[in-house]
Amino acid sequence: MSDLKERLLPPRPASAINLRGEAASRPSASGRQPLLGVDVSGLKKRGQGLKSWIRVDTFANTQVIEVDKFSMMRRCDLPARDLRLLDPLFVYPSTILGRERAIVVNLEQIRCIITADEVLLLNSLDNYVLRYVVELQQRLKASAVGEVWNQDSNELIRRRNNVFQNSSPDYLPFEFRALEIALEAACTFLDAQASELEIEAYPLLDELTSKISTLNLERVRRLKSRLVALTRRVQKVRDEIEQLMDDDGDMAEMYLTEKKKRMEGSLNGGDHHSLLGYRSNDGLSLSAPVSPVSSPPDSSRRLEKSLSIARSRHDSARSSESATENIEELEMLLEAYFVVIDSTLNKLTSLKEYIDDTEDFINIQLDNVRNQLIQFELLLTTATFVVAIFGVVAGIFGMNFEIDFFEKPGAFKWVLTITGVCGLLVFLAFLWFYKRRRLMPL
Repeated sequence: MSDLKERLLPPRPASAINLRGEAASRPSASGRQPLLGVDVSGLKKRGQGLKSWIRVDTFANTQVIEVDKFSMMRRCDLPARDLRLLDPLFVYPSTILGRERAIVVNLEQIRCIITADEVLLLNSLDNYVLRYVVELQQRLKASAVGEVWNQDSNELIRRRNNVFQNSSPDYLPFEFRALEIALEAACTFLDAQASELEIEAYPLLDELTSKISTLNLERVRRLKSRLVALTRRVQKVRDEIEQLMDDDGDMAEMYLTEKKKRMEGSLNGGDHHSLLGYRSNDGLSLSAPVSPVSSPPDSSRRLEKSLSIARSRHDSARSSESATENIEELEMLLEAYFVVIDSTLNKLTSLKEYIDDTEDFINIQLDNVRNQLIQFELLLTTATFVVAIFGVVAGIFGMNFEIDFFEKPGAFKWVLTITGVCGLLVFLAFLWFYKRRRLMPL
């Protein structure tokens, strides 16, 4: 992996080092020392918008190129808004776009442009990008070895391979192999994150059910936030694959190799007809009437070339329409990874349901504790009322008046006894009322 990093990362230009050394040793015209450590060539590149791309061709050759935005737009025939999806400075949801000459893929860390002849990735130190490059190289080399072996094999094996040609990934076009690896990387990455979240979530939720504390509640809150964000990302990838599967036109648009072959065939056919339709000496048409002033051969060739390009585009559009009837390869590929990403989404949905069940259980526990507190408060209120009876009796007998009952020696005991019995009867009456009304489980 480190060798691949050193090979893919562009080396520091020597012009920047020379400029920096000369600027440090030579003062400016105003007599001031120039700013040290400023990379003039880097500023120029940033001003031009140059970006480093990793290019992987059909022969598994890797190359680092620096292309600006407009050159990339002309090279892949893409609008600016599609290139904006690949900008690492912006955060866009997962997207798979099929264009006339390229497929724009933005799936998690994998942001690339896939054509019929090459894959262009933004040069990055991310391990997932490097793994994508390595995996693509390995599969392209393996498929090349398989093709050579199939050419040397006998007739029976070739027939058997032709039978299973549509279901084997080695026989997919180049753009579908690159797209498959991107889908596999994205689905694997999301499934790994979902598994890590599951391993962390279930013990934490079980601990929360046994002990409700502020620390555990805060950890569950953070866990739920991560779960919601991950579910949104998985749902977006799933919706994107489902949208492609539902639209046959978009799937037919992604057959870049077939469209390229048809376009090359139409261009070759147009050139052949142009050679038959014009003379080799003066460039005049054999079938059209000869004008008094002969047109220059360059303009006639340019006109014929534009007509051939128009015919090729028309044939490409017709091939896209006819390809809608033969999209089983891409549909099976998308369906396989749709099942994988749907399984990941079901896993996250089950985890969310478990969290919701845990929250409901905690709410039930808190409601039970709250009901117990209310019942205890009701008992305390009843006991306070009974004790208040003693206060009323003490207040009555504490008034400043004289009666014969005060002079009896057992009067105080009788007052305490009668007051206590009356308070106990009142307390028991309240308990009986609570039980009858089912306000308290007694």
